[in-house]
Amino acid sequence: MSTGHSSMGGAIRIMTVDDHPLLRQGIAALINTQPDMELVAEACEGEEGVAQFRAHRPDVTLMDLQMPNVNGTEAISRIRSEFPDAKILVLSTYAGDVQVLRAIKAGARGYLLKGNVRTELLEAIRTVHAGRKRIPPEIAAELADHAADDQLSAREIDVLRLIGEGNANKQIADKLSIAETTVKNHISNILSKLGANDRAHAVTIALQRGIIELDVRQR
Repeated sequence: MSTGHSSMGGAIRIMTVDDHPLLRQGIAALINTQPDMELVAEACEGEEGVAQFRAHRPDVTLMDLQMPNVNGTEAISRIRSEFPDAKILVLSTYAGDVQVLRAIKAGARGYLLKGNVRTELLEAIRTVHAGRKRIPPEIAAELADHAADDQLSAREIDVLRLIGEGNANKQIADKLSIAETTVKNHISNILSKLGANDRAHAVTIALQRGIIELDVRQR
């Protein structure tokens, strides 16, 4: 079993898991400029990320969340269940509080917005490698803003996802095997909890916060 210590040269061994080749290349170029870091593995989706982690036992893993097949949060859970000491830093384009919270609950040690990779990635890798957590102030503020919110129930999230996919109330009722009046009750609860004006507004808020994700492959 690897104890998670760095390799012989003392370099921080890094793996990237992201389905965008350009981002992986950019990260590789950045890491290659650092004498105390080395890129040991890359993966383009979660399942491969878990397999590569087993093979290479990197010190720090950079994990995207939005990926086909197995997403980042699921991959983090799988890696951490096998390797509880795994240090995983999420790189995401989204600052949605619900999505961030899911990643942290799954075991991520840090979160970095992709727009800040060039300026903040190296410092974030060193912070997480040193055993500290790293949540940027703008994301911490987003989490705090919603900490006291009334959370949506699992069923309300199902309804919201179906609205996001373009279903009318009757179709939602059929798909969930519930009465149409029940759907309407769920929708009024959703609007109230999210502070939304209408169905479309509720979907927009839910996507921004990471409460729901629409399947990117269908676009």
